[in-house]
Amino acid sequence: MSNLRNYLVDYLSMRRALGYKMDKAERLLGQFVTFAEDRGETHVRTETALAWADLPCGADVIWTSRRLADVRLFARHMQTLDPMTEVPPRELLPARGRRATPYLYTAQEIADLMRATAILRGSHVQATYRTLIGLLAVSGMRIGEAIGLDRDDFDAGSGMVTIRHGKFDKARALPLHPSTVAALNEYLCRDDRPGARNTSPLLISSTAKRLRYTGVQPIFQKLLHHCGIVARSTRCRPRIHDLRHSFAVS
Repeated sequence: MSNLRNYLVDYLSMRRALGYKMDKAERLLGQFVTFAEDRGETHVRTETALAWADLPCGADVIWTSRRLADVRLFARHMQTLDPMTEVPPRELLPARGRRATPYLYTAQEIADLMRATAILRGSHVQATYRTLIGLLAVSGMRIGEAIGLDRDDFDAGSGMVTIRHGKFDKARALPLHPSTVAALNEYLCRDDRPGARNTSPLLISSTAKRLRYTGVQPIFQKLLHHCGIVARSTRCRPRIHDLRHSFAVS
């Protein structure tokens, strides 16, 4: 491996030892190192970092700023080991994050989305997405937390669900309304549940696999379209994450 790649391995190991996951940074910095190696470079150079961060041509400023910020952190680490390392100045590609305006769903819209699952193919798929939307709406959990739940995380006796790997890998327990407990029990005991009833994931696909965000997102968009739920403005578009915001304010 080149010196740059060796430094990257050490950098990722050090950051992960401090508790950072670094999955996205590993992918992006791996691409940057390859870009620099293709240019025959063995040190981080500001000119090269800027050229890479600007890819692809016409990319959003938030994207290019994030890419350069990852290189900047890596370069700071490298400079303590390699004095020839250049750290890209903070004033290069500055960009402030632009938060989307939450789309607050009405109770009617949530009910419509749950009913709209009837357009999906397969009775169990319909039940899965009906349960998923309802659970998000009444618990405020994140979509990644919901699809990451296992059966053992749901305790019908105490009416609690435990999220073991939330944001920043923190765990927390959420109390559920008795009607939610009943709905989850009904979902888990369905005769058309694929595979064995003791399948580990709580919410499963038609192939008895754990739901994936890349599969959930297009289906949710399909349900939005069917219900006629559209953006209120360019910055206020209905997202599945907004069920969490809707829970928080209602």
